[in-house]
Amino acid sequence: MEIQKIKQRFGIIGNSFGLNRAIDIAVQVAPTDLSVLITGESGTGKEVFPKIIHQYSSRKHGPYIAVNCGAIPEGTIDSELFGHKKGAFTGAMSDRKGYFEEADNGTIFLDEIGELPLATQVRLLRVLEAGEFIKVGSSEVLKTNVRVVAATNVMMEKATKEGKFREDLFYRLSSVPIAIPPLRERPEDIHLLFRKFAHDFSERYRMPSIKLQPDAVDLITRYRWPGNIRQLKNITEQISVIEGERIISAVTLQNYIPYHAGDNLPAVVEGGATGESSFSNEREILYKVLFDMKKDMGDLKKLVLEMLQHDGTINVDSEHAHIIKKLYNEDVEVFSKQDSNPSPVIINNSSSHSSAHDSIEDTEEFVEESLSLEEKEIELIKKALDKYNGKRKYAARDLGISERTLYRKIKEYDIK
Repeated sequence: MEIQKIKQRFGIIGNSFGLNRAIDIAVQVAPTDLSVLITGESGTGKEVFPKIIHQYSSRKHGPYIAVNCGAIPEGTIDSELFGHKKGAFTGAMSDRKGYFEEADNGTIFLDEIGELPLATQVRLLRVLEAGEFIKVGSSEVLKTNVRVVAATNVMMEKATKEGKFREDLFYRLSSVPIAIPPLRERPEDIHLLFRKFAHDFSERYRMPSIKLQPDAVDLITRYRWPGNIRQLKNITEQISVIEGERIISAVTLQNYIPYHAGDNLPAVVEGGATGESSFSNEREILYKVLFDMKKDMGDLKKLVLEMLQHDGTINVDSEHAHIIKKLYNEDVEVFSKQDSNPSPVIINNSSSHSSAHDSIEDTEEFVEESLSLEEKEIELIKKALDKYNGKRKYAARDLGISERTLYRKIKEYDIK
């Protein structure tokens, strides 16, 4: 119940386990003075959690200051954070208080902490360890009683190994880490967020709220949302303003979702309702097909070689006879049975075993089939569609891709 109240107070939408866990940790750590490091991808809503920590702490009546470290130029960031004395540098016309002095007895939120220059990191470490800082251009040590909450979308462990971020500062900041899950790990929350944004924009622009058809709901749930909540909100606003129809289909929605990279395509959920396989995109399918073709060709060559080494004769069905003849057209003769029973075909070796073996060793030189991935992909799609009488849902499942990906490929290759 406490978590639901917090969500209502701070406008948080969602019921996923990862989100609830992050809120619970924020509430638990709030009464302490421990430093907190909030991690998560850009657009996940990290900026809400420092407010929760501040409001549920004993400092809630003190100042709360949010600083975007990535937006401050490197040459002025020390002055912004710690202040400066008059004449400390060109343009310093008077003394100035920094954010740490202004936030005394309160909370300071340092967003994009991974962008701090190394020299500034040394100053920040001193504040965290001793509560002391020195203004730019001054020698006087000042005291501050401030709670530091930081956030970053940078892989901090990697940054410390590369020497871009001080390891001691990282461990000092992350006394309590809070990880905010990306939107793709909260599929049950995506439609809830869409509806909330659609309602907000309908009130802002004085128009009916947009709604999604089931296929559109499926599309936004499967999409990976690299821009997370920020991207979802942006797309919802675009559709609300641009589209005349208030009921949005997947065909309409796909015009607003960029497919510029393979990892941004709708994710195929293993064991889902449609029973699709775990392949994430069509490239994996093509690789699988090529490997299967190679294996089949190897089995076929092995069979022919074994039979020819015995008595020079082999019975195969007519479907495979032309393939064998194509591979060994100079060493092998094909004799069909009577027309009334054309299925069995006898392949007779007219040359020595050594000649047959030599031709088998050289088999790959006789393969004339096209190895174009695009042509094979078109061929597979056509076969799957023919197999299921044009029903894309079942064809996509058989191919191991999502229906959305199949639809895009049909349009791309102009498959009728």
